[in-house]
Amino acid sequence: MGMKRFILILALLCAPAFAADPSPQEEERDALFTVLQSTDDAEIASAAQKAIWESWMEAPDADAQALFDLGMQRMGVFDNVGAIEVFDELILYAPDFAEGWNQRAFAHFRMGNYEQSLADITSTLQREPRHFGALSGKFRILMVQGRVTLAQKILREAVEANPWMLERSMLAPSE
Repeated sequence: MGMKRFILILALLCAPAFAADPSPQEEERDALFTVLQSTDDAEIASAAQKAIWESWMEAPDADAQALFDLGMQRMGVFDNVGAIEVFDELILYAPDFAEGWNQRAFAHFRMGNYEQSLADITSTLQREPRHFGALSGKFRILMVQGRVTLAQKILREAVEANPWMLERSMLAPSE
């Protein structure tokens, strides 16, 4: 059995009962977060993080996925302006797809457009509050802006969602 399948089975076994009717994808992601937050095994944590990212990058339908993939291709060749144009179209088409907002935020970040990036991070977090990638990006922008106290608060939220993220080493001691 592959590691991803093992993590998924472990995650589903650890999943709490849900009051609402979450989609199978949401239920799987919740279970993966449970594993991520409760394991003391780095290999299991790494596999859970990877599976969470893969689920975030799964668009709601084939047309949205095609736009997302095109935006990611443009990001891959550092065509940030082109990527933003594609992500603009994706966001208009699928406004509830959190990763479209997150990747547009990242393109803005790479261009130094921090306020636009923060606005898109806010939209990402409205759709997926545990998005540790978006929280990490917000932390980095706030640090660049010299807003250290707020940056540390955001980093604590990120580490709460994902205690295995590398940025945890940047946490200041609690007072």
